[in-house]
Amino acid sequence: MFDSHEFYKKRLSEHIKETSRYLKYIFNGHIAIAMLFFISALAYYYQQWLTELPDDFPTAIIMGAFLGLLVSYSPVRTLLKEPDLVFLIAAETKMHAYFRNSIIYSFVIQLYLVLLVAAAFGPLYFASFPGRSGQMYLLSIAIVLVFKVGNLIANWWMLKVREPGTRRLDLVVRTVLNMVVFYFIISGNMLMAGITSVIFALLFLYDLSVSRKQAGIVWDLLVEKDQNRMQTFYRIANMFADVPHLKNRVKKRQWLVSLVSNFSVDKKNTFDFLYRITFIRSGDYLGMYVRLIAIGGLAIYFIPNLWMKVLFTILFLYLSCFQMMTIYHHHRTNIWLDIYPVDEKPKQQAVLKLLYQLSILQAAIFSLIFLFMQSYAGFGISLLGGILFAILFIQGYVKRKLV
Repeated sequence: MFDSHEFYKKRLSEHIKETSRYLKYIFNGHIAIAMLFFISALAYYYQQWLTELPDDFPTAIIMGAFLGLLVSYSPVRTLLKEPDLVFLIAAETKMHAYFRNSIIYSFVIQLYLVLLVAAAFGPLYFASFPGRSGQMYLLSIAIVLVFKVGNLIANWWMLKVREPGTRRLDLVVRTVLNMVVFYFIISGNMLMAGITSVIFALLFLYDLSVSRKQAGIVWDLLVEKDQNRMQTFYRIANMFADVPHLKNRVKKRQWLVSLVSNFSVDKKNTFDFLYRITFIRSGDYLGMYVRLIAIGGLAIYFIPNLWMKVLFTILFLYLSCFQMMTIYHHHRTNIWLDIYPVDEKPKQQAVLKLLYQLSILQAAIFSLIFLFMQSYAGFGISLLGGILFAILFIQGYVKRKLV
């Protein structure tokens, strides 16, 4: 007799064991120290900024938008795998307990996002509305949890719809409604918050009616979405440890490739060309590099203290270089590289050269932010300090790791 509840417990145990194996590599000493420094600095300047908060600051709009997006992002983790398309379809009528547990698990693992956002916006809320009690804020967070559950269930119902356009339209409408509801709640307009909540409830019931009209579970869609989320996790983990389950994605990006492929046809340039193209076309490295530059640039722009700006410049140079160094092992399972009629020695030099180029480019971009802010001392210190740090870190740490 097939027991979907017991089957889910077994699948969940395997999933937790799988993810915890890589999480210990992701949150290693280097990243933990960098995150602690980053969060501590942001918290300090956040408190400083709140003391000078203007009276007309749009707290309700910002919190409404963030909370609306938070509750709208409610994916259902089914933990399904590709073989389930063959072996579980026959047991579809007995899978109620399995999918019920999936929704509960999805809600529990997303609670940390709610707690983080609640902790981050708490000081802003009380600084903007000093006359309100802590119970009002707790009530707002309780409503967030209620809407989180509602959106999670609605997302599950819409996963029974095969047309992607219908699912996207439903998600957009629900997201807008969520933002409007929380805008009215934060601004204190409970009448309009109640009216928009009723509209959301009507959409919620409409999603239920649509799901009931569907023929059954869209198994291939559930497997595809869950596998995509696991591949995202594997891509992050692959920057810290070898992940054999990772399916590397390749993107064309022809115009970027044409910019970096200005090599003469020579054997000595083989690995230079290979790693440049890997950085551009792989689904991991370029996106991570750009995101770190964007986040670091914002931190440098908004933090008032010059020396803290310089420290953040060094911090994000370190994070980028630490993440990009894994490109050395990107082609470790590709047997075609073994038939290249070239020596292996230039391989390490090609990666080091690429890391130097990326680090110097990043240091230059951060320095231009200082120049834009007319901080000429910061421009010189960040540029020279960034280049010096890149040289020392790459020669002293990275070079020893590329073996």
